[in-house]
Order: sequence, then structure tokens, then C-alpha cells
Amino acid sequence: MRDLVFVAYLLALLFLAFKRPFIFTLVYAYIDIVAPQRLSYFLLNSVPLSLIVFGMAFLGFMVADDKKDVRFSVRQGAMVILLIYCGYTSFQGALPEDAMEKWDWVWKALVFAIFLPLTLRTKLRIEALTLFMVLCAATLIITGGIKTLGSGGGYGALVLLIDDNAGLYEGSIISMVAIAIIPLMLWLSRHGTIFPPDWRVKYFTMALIFAALLIPVGTQARTGLVCIAVLAVLQLRFVKYRFLYAGLAVTVGLMAIPFLPQSFSERMGTIQNYKADESASTRIAVWEWTIEYANANPMGGGFNVYRLNKLRYELAPDKKADEPEQEYDYELEDQGPIEVVDEARAFHSSYFEMLGEQGYPGLALWLFIHLGGIWRMEVLRRRYRKTTKESEMWVAPLAIALENAHIIYMVGSLFVGVAFQPFVYMLVALQIGLDTYLTRRSQEAKWNPIAKRVPAGNWSQAVS
Repeated sequence: MRDLVFVAYLLALLFLAFKRPFIFTLVYAYIDIVAPQRLSYFLLNSVPLSLIVFGMAFLGFMVADDKKDVRFSVRQGAMVILLIYCGYTSFQGALPEDAMEKWDWVWKALVFAIFLPLTLRTKLRIEALTLFMVLCAATLIITGGIKTLGSGGGYGALVLLIDDNAGLYEGSIISMVAIAIIPLMLWLSRHGTIFPPDWRVKYFTMALIFAALLIPVGTQARTGLVCIAVLAVLQLRFVKYRFLYAGLAVTVGLMAIPFLPQSFSERMGTIQNYKADESASTRIAVWEWTIEYANANPMGGGFNVYRLNKLRYELAPDKKADEPEQEYDYELEDQGPIEVVDEARAFHSSYFEMLGEQGYPGLALWLFIHLGGIWRMEVLRRRYRKTTKESEMWVAPLAIALENAHIIYMVGSLFVGVAFQPFVYMLVALQIGLDTYLTRRSQEAKWNPIAKRVPAGNWSQAVS
């Protein structure tokens, strides 16, 4: 029955897309984010759904779209170079066979991110993509929020639509994304035209933001807590009464503590004593190994090169006077726990993921793509923040929302290996689409032929 519902929904979207080919692009975004083929028992997971829909999106663009005003940005060029470079390191890296596992989906994410801005030729299309990204992510966020309210969740225990640990279904990743898109939710609720702002949109947005804030609680991902703090700090930049806002934020945070699950409070408490936390100690050891590996192999080792690492580190005891003796999975010596040995541990950081897999050139390209996006959104914000044109009032708020979402990602990715997360590259493509659209509009406004400036009947005087 569930398969029939998914098939019917996809067929309805595809039917609409044959009349408006840009919808094929939105359908691909839905498939990439929600992954309905994973939710299907047999009908959808037996066909290459994403490949078929992307082919339709590309064909629709080539046949139906007007390409006279299509622009190719510098960051799209950087993504093309990164795509070629990743292909090279995949085939020439330290573990070519292992690298193919990741390369199989990374190249698709990059190709779609390069293609997507070419289709974002109007304000309506930009808004439609933003709406689809938020609502697709909301499919997981609402589910997680309801389950968190009902059960409190748990680290590695909160199951969203399916029991999967890939893509946005992984706890730390959905926690980061849920907080990052809150600025986009607010923009849609204030400037959206597909669903014009009214009381229904307002209350749905409030409920969705509440569900998004619950995701880090339900997943108990420390990355989510860091992202919430970053979002709160970013909002200080634009509020009128900053001290009042800060005081209210701290008060609300303190009032929420008694309602949080005890397991969440205990896990967040490990941030204070990272030396006693095995997860944090492992990450630090992996990062140290990555730096040494990159220094020896500046061009990187290719995807999944972390499987070569062998780690040794010491885990300090987390003893408190009022707590009973801790139990460890390993023996303790008189002076503390023995040395822990581990291997093939993931990077748990996008920065070190890029450094280890793609080396210094890949890391530089990746930083250029993302930091360049933050810079361009700030440029657009400053350019349009004082505009008095009704048709441009939406621009600066969207630039702010995209900038804040990207900053939250850049901070959250310090602790999560999401350097090639497809959702984030859609965010990058959305920024590029907005930038190129406004550049085109600006140049069209400057283009004012002399024939249009000279009043009718005075052409002979103008020529003379």
C-alpha cells in the first residue's frame, strides 16, 4: 500500500512536469532529499529513479527553457574542477575500490549542483526550489519532532521515516540541516508567494521551527546544540534590542533544561570533558592522523582513505566525587585507563575529510566554493538592504537567510563529515542561482537603448 502511495505521488508530480519541465528539477530534489526509493518495498527501489528523473530534468531544460540569458558562474567552474579532481583521486588514490563506493554518489551531487543554477532564471523558480528543499527536509523533521515529543529520542535510537543511517537520515546530519534551514523557513513565511503569508503559514512555520529545534534533542547530537548556539548568535546581528534578545534567549534555554531528557543532558555534558569522552578523543586522534597523512600525501588519498588509519590514544577517567566508580570496557591501570587502540575511524569533520581525501588542493577548492558563497550573499545583502523597490524587497532577506544557513553549515561541518552532502550543494546552487539572476536583472536595467530614451518624433533631431 505504501508503495502505491509513493508511486501515485511521483506520477502526479511527473505529470505536472510534462507541462512545466522545471518541475522535473524539483522532483529530482525531492528524490535526492527524501529518497522515496528507500521507503519503498519493491516498486521504486527496483528502478534507477534518480537517474531517470535527472535525465528528464536535463532534457526539459535543453528543449523547453530559453537559454539566451543562461550564465555560468565562477563557483560553478570551481565545482567542475573539483568534480574532475575528485575523479582523479578516486581512480589514482590509495584505495581505488573503496573510493568507488563514495564516488558513485558524489559525482551525481556535484553534477546536479553545477546544472541546477542554469535553471533558476526567475524569482518564482528560486522560491519554488527553496520551498521544495524546506518541505522535503520537513518530511523528516516533523517525523523526528513528533517522535521526540512522544519518546524523548536517544542517541542512535531516533528512527525517522526508516531505520537508515545515510544522508539526512543520520542523526548529526539532520540535526545540522534542521537548524540551518530555519532562516529559510522564516523567509518563506514572510516573503513567499506560492503560499502567501497568512495565519496558516505563520503557525505552520512556528510549529516547523519548534520541530526543528527538537531534532537535536531527539538525536542527542552535540552538533545540533552547537548549531542552535550559532543560529542564536547570528540573529543578534539583525535584532533591534540585542541585550533584550540575548537575555530572553538565555532565559528560555534555562527554562527548557528541566523538560529535556536526562540522557540528552548527560550527553551534552560530555562537551565539558572531551578527554573522558571516547568519541571526542577518537576524533582528535583521527584529525592528527589526517594532518600527518596530508603532509606526506599533499594531493590526498582519495575517497574513504580514512580506512587506512590506525590510532592510539589515552582516555582520561571522568571521575567526580559524588558519583560512583565508572565502568569501562577495558582495564584500568593505577594511573588511569590503558592506551586505546582503534582503526579505520571516519574523519567526523568536513574539513579533515577534504584534507585527507582530496589533499590541500581539494580543501582549497572546497573552501573557495563555500566561503565564496557566504561572501557573495553578504554582497547582495548590502546592495539590496536599502532598496525601496517593491519588486526587490525580498532579495536582502533571502541573501541573509542563505548566508546564515551556510554559516551554520560551515560551523556544524567542523564535527560532521558532510563535505559532499547533496542537500548542502543544493543550497550552494540556490545561492548561485540567486546571484546570477540578480546580476542579469541589474544588467538589463542598465541596458537602455537610445531609441527608448528619445521621445517619438524627435529621432531626426537626436541623429543630427
